[in-house]
Amino acid sequence: MFLPRRFRSIVVAGVAALATNVAIGAGYDAHPEAIRFADDMAQTHGIAAGDILATLSRVERNDRVIRLITPPTKRGVRSWARYRSRFIEPVRLEAGAEFWRKHADTLREASTRYGVPESIIVAIIGVETIYGRNTGHFVAAEALATLAFDYPPRAPLFRRELENLFLLARDAGRDPLSYEGSYAGALGFPQFLPSSIRNYAVDFDGNGQIDLEGSPADAIGSVARYLAEHGWVPAAPVAVRAHVEDPARAQALVDLGIEPAVTAQALTEYQVLPLGDLPTGELSTLVDLETPDAPTEYWLGFRNFYVITRYNRSSFYAMAVFALSEALANARNETTVASAPAQ
Repeated sequence: MFLPRRFRSIVVAGVAALATNVAIGAGYDAHPEAIRFADDMAQTHGIAAGDILATLSRVERNDRVIRLITPPTKRGVRSWARYRSRFIEPVRLEAGAEFWRKHADTLREASTRYGVPESIIVAIIGVETIYGRNTGHFVAAEALATLAFDYPPRAPLFRRELENLFLLARDAGRDPLSYEGSYAGALGFPQFLPSSIRNYAVDFDGNGQIDLEGSPADAIGSVARYLAEHGWVPAAPVAVRAHVEDPARAQALVDLGIEPAVTAQALTEYQVLPLGDLPTGELSTLVDLETPDAPTEYWLGFRNFYVITRYNRSSFYAMAVFALSEALANARNETTVASAPAQ
């Protein structure tokens, strides 16, 4: 059939656009990295490559996931006051008090078994998802496949998490596509990545299955076990506020990093004064919590502070968890005193 040149151009452009749309909308079963992944899963774990690819054919590249995980080109101004206000606020405080009241026995049992304070367990679940309210609505397999196969900066990490998601689904007898979570593939009340679920999650309600999406008890026990396995020291402090005489000089201590390495002697030498008890022989890390146009807040973080950063490697995060735990514990103590019968 003869078509004028201008019409032929329109048809060619339309066919090209259609082909592009098909490619964009295609599943991951034809992606070279996905094919290699499926072959590795077959060789390493005995899951048929065809089954892996059949699942991956039902998920597509999600550009929103890539946008969300990509660091901004211009780093924003750090603000502890702004960050703190996101977590130490009425909604989390009220929800945390209710969660603690409702699950008091479970929290007590988890704290006794793993040595982690109830307030810390409650605070982490509050910071992560406001006690299950915000667990995420991304299909975990799609988010992880996108990051494993189309986000080179962190592809190895997310490839491992996709691997663990398939293994998690196999062990639980679930469709891998049935899991929903954050844009990074974190799941349930405590936002565990699949590898953390497989390594640290526990069936704390004793019903024969681990369910971090629907069982607060499993979430409570799993958070406590995670912290214990990462070195939580029972009955030891988390952090104490500090006064810094010369911030420019003390920056050398801040620069040592998040893992405790500062001795009491070094604190004296650099004119850092703990505004509370300093455990004998305990190493610390000097944490600077900056807020624009306000004095920097300084804290000394101990081993348990560092353990919280194994959950999220940020001093702001760890301090938000600690601050929320303190606020929740104080509110609970005040409520207990107020409700106690008069003698």
